[in-house]
Amino acid sequence: MTAALARPIHLRYAAPSELAAAPLHSSVRLSLDSARGPVGVRGTLRDAALFRDAMAALAAILESDLRYKGRDRSAYLAYLMKKGKKATAAIWEAQKAFLEGAYGDDAASAKQGDGAPSPAKSAGALDPVLTVHPDEVSIEVFSRDESAYARLAFSSDLFEGREAAHGTAFVDLSPRIVEQIDRLRVYSRVELDAGSSRAAGAGAAASGAAASASIERSLEVPATWLRGFLQVQSAATLPAVSCELAPIDLYNALFVLRTRKAKKPPRGLRFELVPGKPPRLILEPWETLLEGHGPPYEGPPRVVRTFGRQRLLALSRLLPHVRSARAELRGPGLPVFWVLDLGRATLTVALTGWTDSSWASAASFDALMPRGEARAALDALAGRQIALLRERGPLPLAALAAGGSAEDARAALQLECLRGRVLYDVARRVYRPRELFAEPVDEREIRYSSPREAAAHRLLAAPGAVRPTKVHEIAGEGTEIHGEVADREAHRDFSPRFTMDLEGRVSDAWCSCPTFRRSGLREGPCEHMIALRVAYARERAEKDALRQTAEGRALIRAETRTYVRREASGAEVVYRVSLDDRVVHLSWGARAGEPRHQRIWFDTDVEARDAYFKRLDALTSSGFVDADASSA
Repeated sequence: MTAALARPIHLRYAAPSELAAAPLHSSVRLSLDSARGPVGVRGTLRDAALFRDAMAALAAILESDLRYKGRDRSAYLAYLMKKGKKATAAIWEAQKAFLEGAYGDDAASAKQGDGAPSPAKSAGALDPVLTVHPDEVSIEVFSRDESAYARLAFSSDLFEGREAAHGTAFVDLSPRIVEQIDRLRVYSRVELDAGSSRAAGAGAAASGAAASASIERSLEVPATWLRGFLQVQSAATLPAVSCELAPIDLYNALFVLRTRKAKKPPRGLRFELVPGKPPRLILEPWETLLEGHGPPYEGPPRVVRTFGRQRLLALSRLLPHVRSARAELRGPGLPVFWVLDLGRATLTVALTGWTDSSWASAASFDALMPRGEARAALDALAGRQIALLRERGPLPLAALAAGGSAEDARAALQLECLRGRVLYDVARRVYRPRELFAEPVDEREIRYSSPREAAAHRLLAAPGAVRPTKVHEIAGEGTEIHGEVADREAHRDFSPRFTMDLEGRVSDAWCSCPTFRRSGLREGPCEHMIALRVAYARERAEKDALRQTAEGRALIRAETRTYVRREASGAEVVYRVSLDDRVVHLSWGARAGEPRHQRIWFDTDVEARDAYFKRLDALTSSGFVDADASSA
């Protein structure tokens, strides 16, 4: 199945969202999509400052876009033309057309919100999603570059005289209303009125005919946007390593990120998790160590590297309200979830390691999709869980899996997250019913982001057609993966390869196929590169599972593991152990210093393997932590 191009959506708001301010009273009126029925909430805010700052942080995440943007050189080209230089009119027009095509929609959306009806759009991302639950009101947003997701939940305790109609609808959160909320007078009485009919009617009476004009938009939501948004929902259901941080720890990390700029990779944020001690944060490449002040970590020792840290700066506005912060770390390539306890509100932020939905994320999304042979059983189980959630409200996994397997229950709920009918509340660790659309999303429509990815999975479906042949670790640069792909439809074999840098991004790629020889990577990766990327991720996951057993260890002939230990002085000792057939290679020393090396040859590969695992066990007993166990 090829990827679906877009999903048509029609949004209708009876009036634009607005702020009505008086000397002693203010009313924030958020307009909801009227097609979703009577949904809304109304009440007086007990903490208007918290509401203002939380909405500002949410809007910053919504508008964030860290993708590379070319410079607008139109004025300079016009100057060259005037001087008679070699800047032709064709170049100028091409430059303007490119800029208008790349950023025209963003500029048009920034000008909206002046009370006039918004023009229809042919394509674009969905508006924020507002859901009224029995115990809270939540707003979900997805950033412009599809790399950051945020869910802001206001507890019912925030409202005085709360009136609510439960359900889900899209909310008009234009730059105009965000700017008005940012100037909200928090010392006066503030009322929130969010609804598809009640809020709009109040806005019409207060603002006259201009504000009462309805807003209609017909959107073609790209499948890539839905894929990224629902991928975050599905990834949230996976087990995670959790650690608690104090507000000062978050402040220290944001202070370093704001005052220093990394000019070379890696640009990760490492978590050092040692049982019985508060988590430590290390910012690369400066190796800045931040001692934690939160509760001691409980769990197995781990060192987890995460990326996407620059997006954390959007949380600066909330620092005065943060009571505690929790980081939830999932598998390699999956989003990192940050949960901020703000008292009467909670902000959950999911950050990915890339700034667009590139093919580097294909392997991670592949791990979230259910296998075809289990779909029928999962559909039946998912139907029962949906009915239970609608009847009883938010429930933890244990309650939904009562009398059955927890893994099967999690897989079924993960499938419903991909369909947009279930939301996993990371902050409270419960599942909630949330209908993104009136009709559920067919997860097969977002299975592949492009026809080439669909062709790659066709290759992967043939046993033995895609296999990694060589994995080469390049010190200080990354990992180079070579492979062989047997394309039976083309009756040819191809030899793709790619290099992943220290941040998990693909820095170089090559293939022997005609597509790459014709256009290189200008048209994106070929299906053989994507297939090799997914096959390598699957093989690595299988090896990680096998190496936990004696039978699996007996199959390992080549492997490299890195162990670290933090000394009392604060210096970090890195121990790298490699197995290569009958050779064991050791490398150790301070991270910032020059390492020492040793090679040991054995008569048989069995002796080398036994010595290799004995060395790893000795390092673990000496207080070293496996840094490769859960690198995100």
